[in-house]
Amino acid sequence: MTKICTTLALRITAGILLGLAASAGAQQVYPTKSIRIISPYPPGGTTDILARLVGPKLTESWGQQVIVDNRPGGNTIIGSEVMVKSPPDGYTLLSILTSHVIVPNLAPTPYDVVKDFAAVATIASTQLVLVVHPSVPAGNLQELIALAKGKPGQLDYGSGGSGTVTHLAGEFFNIQAGIKTQHIPYKGSAQALTDLMGGQIHMYFSPPIVAIPHLRSGRLKAIAISGDTRLSALPELPTAIESGLKGFVVNIWYGLLAPAATPRAIIDKLGSEVARILAMPDIREKLLSQGMEPFISTPDQFAALIKADLAKFTRIIKTANIKLEQ
Repeated sequence: MTKICTTLALRITAGILLGLAASAGAQQVYPTKSIRIISPYPPGGTTDILARLVGPKLTESWGQQVIVDNRPGGNTIIGSEVMVKSPPDGYTLLSILTSHVIVPNLAPTPYDVVKDFAAVATIASTQLVLVVHPSVPAGNLQELIALAKGKPGQLDYGSGGSGTVTHLAGEFFNIQAGIKTQHIPYKGSAQALTDLMGGQIHMYFSPPIVAIPHLRSGRLKAIAISGDTRLSALPELPTAIESGLKGFVVNIWYGLLAPAATPRAIIDKLGSEVARILAMPDIREKLLSQGMEPFISTPDQFAALIKADLAKFTRIIKTANIKLEQ
């Protein structure tokens, strides 16, 4: 009986080892088909641009096509839910930014922004550029604040959508400057910039990557940046703090997520490859020229950042009593 039991145990062990080997082998050859990166914003926004920057490099590395799938709407909820419900096999990713941890404070989501997602890799970090239409009679931040104080409620600012970082930046600006401007939400930064250049709105806290080309063409005017240091792409532009607005700092990060149950081996492979791509001189130069910094982190570091910013923005939103309908 002992011999039979021993033989059976050996067979079971061998079967388990073979199964583990097959699983490991499947993960080692990943990817074997095209990868889809969902951008929960319209084409032309920053998450879309960054996905299309990293995607071709992944294709070069692995020989598999990387497709960017724009799924805008619902304050990123639509695209995010599509990704969460996708098979956790590494073939569907989500391109997100800091708004990922803001939305659940403003609207019910059919997912948990921490538990239902696996952090893969950060891509870039940036500040925001406060831009105005050239007709706005203000050449610096203090002049803009004085103009807003003289016309309470008459100036408006656009955002990439209610609950986005660009929305919160505008409300934070109102609070810190002691002014009242009206929020006009759009479906993505591209539409907001289009209306700003057309004179339909007065100002917008824009991601540099989409604003800089219009600043260079003279279709927009830059007032200040939202970070605590100047941008290398716009070295002449002062920070809001330098311009006298104490305590005003807003930074944004961008990254990739996967469904929560995605195997760790695949997460690590994706994260390592994205980090390698971000270290490439041409990618670094493209990001810097657009006012962004390459942001390299491990999946664990990215997960910790998500949790920390979720707690931070929850406090800000509750303190300012920001509602989605604003």
